[in-house]
Formats: sequence, structure tokens, C-alpha cells
Amino acid sequence: MNPDGQLLQRIADGDRSAVSECIDRYSGLVWSLARRFIAIEADAEEAVQDVFMELWSKADRFDPDKAAEATFVSMVARRRLIDRGRKESRLPDRQPLADLEQQLSKDGHAAIEASVESERVLQAIDRMEPDQRRVLRMATWLGMTHAAIAEETDLPLGTVKSHLRRGLIRIREQLGIAPADGAGS
Repeated sequence: MNPDGQLLQRIADGDRSAVSECIDRYSGLVWSLARRFIAIEADAEEAVQDVFMELWSKADRFDPDKAAEATFVSMVARRRLIDRGRKESRLPDRQPLADLEQQLSKDGHAAIEASVESERVLQAIDRMEPDQRRVLRMATWLGMTHAAIAEETDLPLGTVKSHLRRGLIRIREQLGIAPADGAGS
């Protein structure tokens, strides 16, 4: 097994065996991020390939003194996925207008509600303490594990879990959702 940080260094040094180890280690993380950004499975698979191609080309930029390897992989993946989303949003819509109108009449109301709810969640997160906000974003947006967040933030694991739990409870309160059994207090 390789200690954290040496896998990307091995890739940067041209070690071909490190490539498959990198895929084994981080494919779940990259896949979960891709599915958050991309709804269509085939497009998400293509995006994951793009992310790993970028990791090979940027492995030499990884500095273990600045961040954990998983954090670097998450940041490369997230940036690549955001760039992909921006590129696709600039493409002209090829859907016929009649189909679009029909879809909007079916899904339009639900999409508007989801948009309003998303805005309320973002506002709730913005009102949180900086450490809690950072931990919540690392867990939900980057898909990082509790242990990885603790390592990245230098917070105790229990504090990370408390920040997440209280943050999610606060969001539920902001949305007017009753706490789940065992949650709260």
C-alpha cells in the first residue's frame, strides 16, 4: 500500500502501475462527483474519463504539503466537471420547441420549486459559522469522507461529525422539514 500522496507522485514519475491503483482508489469519489454534476449516466462516464486524463497530466502539480491526495483529486474533478457544464451550457439547445414546451408544462413547476428550495439551502449554508460551512461543503459538494475532512481541516473527527449533523439539522429547520427520528436536540 502507498501512503497518501505518493500515488500521484508515482504517476508524475511515469509509473504505469500507479495509474490503475489511482483508478481503483479514486474512481468511486470521481464517479460520485460526476453524478452530482451530470444527470445522464453515459455523459458522466465520459466525464470521469476526462477527469482521470486530466489527473495524469496534472499529477506533477500535486503538493502533499498543501493538501491531501483525495482533496487534490476532488478539486481537479470538480473543476473539470464545472468546465464541462459551462461548455455544454454554451451549446445551442437542439430540443424542438414543442418538446420543450411539453416538458416545461410537466416538469416546470417541480423545477421552479427545486430552484427555490436550493436557494433557501444555500442561504442557510451562508449563514453558518465558517468552520461548519466549510465542513458541510466539503462533505456535500466534494463528496469527502468525514475522515478526509478532519485531515484536511485539522479538526477532530467528532467535531467534523458534529458540524455536519448540526448543519443538516439547521438546513432542515430552514426548509421547515420535521427532524428525522433521533435527530435534533
